[in-house]
Amino acid sequence: MPLDPALLWAASAALVAGITRGFSGFGGALIFMPLVSAAYGPEVAAPVLLAVDTVLTLPILRRALRACLWRQVLPLALAAVAMVPVGVAILGRVDPIVLRWALAGVALGLLVLLMSGWRHSGRPHLAVTLGVGALAGTLGGVAQMSGPPVVAYWIGGNHPAAQVRANLFGFFALVTVASALAYWRHGLFTGEVGRLSLILAPLYAIGLVGGSRAFAGASDRTYRRAAYVVIALAALLSLPWLDGLLRS
Repeated sequence: MPLDPALLWAASAALVAGITRGFSGFGGALIFMPLVSAAYGPEVAAPVLLAVDTVLTLPILRRALRACLWRQVLPLALAAVAMVPVGVAILGRVDPIVLRWALAGVALGLLVLLMSGWRHSGRPHLAVTLGVGALAGTLGGVAQMSGPPVVAYWIGGNHPAAQVRANLFGFFALVTVASALAYWRHGLFTGEVGRLSLILAPLYAIGLVGGSRAFAGASDRTYRRAAYVVIALAALLSLPWLDGLLRS
């Protein structure tokens, strides 16, 4: 694969996405997908990210799963997996520009909610938990944006940063299995995906290591602020008015 501007753009995106994922436990797709899709298309970007992230997060995942609270993760993850096909159906039927403005609005709304200081107290009802999972799965099917609703939900419950991060790794592990099966059935794991994965994997790995080390010394307050930044970037990068910049 020749070294061209598109590849350099994708390499930079992979490094930043790896740092984000390693530090916060989510957000890699929110950075990687819009930037790499601008160069190679979403049908290549999505399976590349899935392959690279799945393989390279295994060392972190083993540690995170031991700290994960499955009673919090499983209802969200199962609801999300069930709703991924709905998101895919919406993607195929709704005008892309309208859909992207709506996604940006959802992300910004969640950000405002978090920054307002809102917190939910007590043990959440199962119906609320399933609803958040369903929203996450739908957004994941539409645009790989399943992270923000789950992050807002857990941070809003005043969970420690380490617990939120561990839970996120468990959540995404389950959702990734469903996504990988869907991609395989639709023949998305192509030779181009394999070649690009091999090129971007080292940069993503460097980012993961750097992000994980930064998290080790971060306070809960720092983690929350980083989560706000990631959600804000997700909203901004999904705005249609940036298409010219991303494709220039």
